[in-house]
Amino acid sequence: MIVDYTLSQLPKIAKQIIDEASDKILLFYGEIGVGKTTLIKEIVKQLEVDDVVSSPTFSLVNEYLSRKGETIYHFDFYRIEDENEVLDIGIDEYFDSGNWCLIEWPENVKNIVPLNAVKIHISLNENKSRNIFVE
Repeated sequence: MIVDYTLSQLPKIAKQIIDEASDKILLFYGEIGVGKTTLIKEIVKQLEVDDVVSSPTFSLVNEYLSRKGETIYHFDFYRIEDENEVLDIGIDEYFDSGNWCLIEWPENVKNIVPLNAVKIHISLNENKSRNIFVE
């Protein structure tokens, strides 16, 4: 899926990602400020979470509970310098849980993320729209 979108189209894009995802582990790639966290907030909202969603830059992971009782994990690995930091939080248990795992900055832990994870690349266009490529 390759789509050009504006922020007003974000709910539709988020729903499409959820509906078409081949795995519940989603990897978000893109420059700082491109909208990774914004897209994740909308995906979490579409998964029926009422909590305030924010990037777990310092805590590494935030956990949200949906109205359906499902757990969603949101990771931010921007500040990771050594992949062992991620192993220390028990990342494999999160990946093996069967729950949604939404991961910002997966390139910082490229040897740890599952090969079957869905890769989402976001870039900003000159007209302020975003381009999203899902593989």
